[in-house]
Amino acid sequence: MHWRAVALAGLALLSACGRAVPPATHVPPARPAGANAASVGVHHGPPIGALTQANARAALVAFAASCPRLALRGDSSGLTQPSDWVAPCQAATAWPRNDAARFFATWFDTVEVGTGASYVTGYFEPEIAGVRNHQPGFDVPIYRLPPDLVRAKPGDARPNADGRMPLGRYDANGLFVPYWDRTQIENGALAGRGLEIAWAADPAELFFLQVQGSGRLRAPDGTIMRIGYAGENGWAYTGIGSVMNAQGLIGGGPGQYWGSMQGILRYIRDHPDQGRALMRQNRSYIFFRDTTAIAGDPSTGPVGALGVAVTPRVTLAVDPAFVPLGAPVFLTTDRPELGGLWVAQDTGGAIKGANRFDSFWGAGAEARRVAGGMSAHGHALILLPKGIPQRR
Repeated sequence: MHWRAVALAGLALLSACGRAVPPATHVPPARPAGANAASVGVHHGPPIGALTQANARAALVAFAASCPRLALRGDSSGLTQPSDWVAPCQAATAWPRNDAARFFATWFDTVEVGTGASYVTGYFEPEIAGVRNHQPGFDVPIYRLPPDLVRAKPGDARPNADGRMPLGRYDANGLFVPYWDRTQIENGALAGRGLEIAWAADPAELFFLQVQGSGRLRAPDGTIMRIGYAGENGWAYTGIGSVMNAQGLIGGGPGQYWGSMQGILRYIRDHPDQGRALMRQNRSYIFFRDTTAIAGDPSTGPVGALGVAVTPRVTLAVDPAFVPLGAPVFLTTDRPELGGLWVAQDTGGAIKGANRFDSFWGAGAEARRVAGGMSAHGHALILLPKGIPQRR
């Protein structure tokens, strides 16, 4: 983001309430190589003024904050050009916030990408016990991106399905090999290289922070350090909720656990050795950077892929091949709290394909509860500057 590597949906099979997530066939398919919004089809939607614009004021604030970046970025979706956003961005600067619904009705048309059928999960900014400098009780290293983690040179390895060269490292003989996986890193493969940016108290809490890809470290004296996604080791992500389900550990019966983040964490606490082995089945490992100075006020969200702070109940993580980063999005779903206007300000490693979204809910226990159980289906409309849909 890329401040977050993967969505919580890849972790949990069931919500915090124990409701089963619908089968994968109900989820919009992953993006084929080279596909974008223009290639899957774009259709005119209804006038935005005809829709109930819940959350319009907050969406206008977020859209205006995104504008300095939006008008400078290329659009891989094929839907817009940077110049298309100049006029609505200029208008957003001075537009009365208490008249936000009229702003969107005045400056935007709606389009439907593909069928518009959407799938929405949730994410949040976790807070765990951690410190900048190693001290007793904080023994779990948090690493920055290692300098020897590189992409293979052409000819040294087979390209990935997306055409990019794989991530890995060159060994002492100059051969390109996979990078250290989670088990090897936890066993000390990176120790003694000065890569530690902080230290956590609990390896399980750090694991879940890696799933989210960003978070806060709270020291015993109450000071906060924010860390954000810097990169990953190149191994494929494995959702440990799926592993637990295959082992018969997910459910409401004796000896079973709900497949929410909370339920999986409880299993790890109840069974430390098995829990460690479970987490290590996810060979993917996330590296971080210190984002305290960038993110600023701890009351705001972390910095997203657009380079601005994300906002609870406003920010969506999207696949930028299908939604221009910075564009407003109108959602209608089977979860009422998701309805209304959002703004595409972030991306995610598991958020791929048309109409696949991840909704941001902030920090704290309630955000953790809502995001951990979020799984919604519905319909999405992308808002584009007036006249742009007719140009297609």
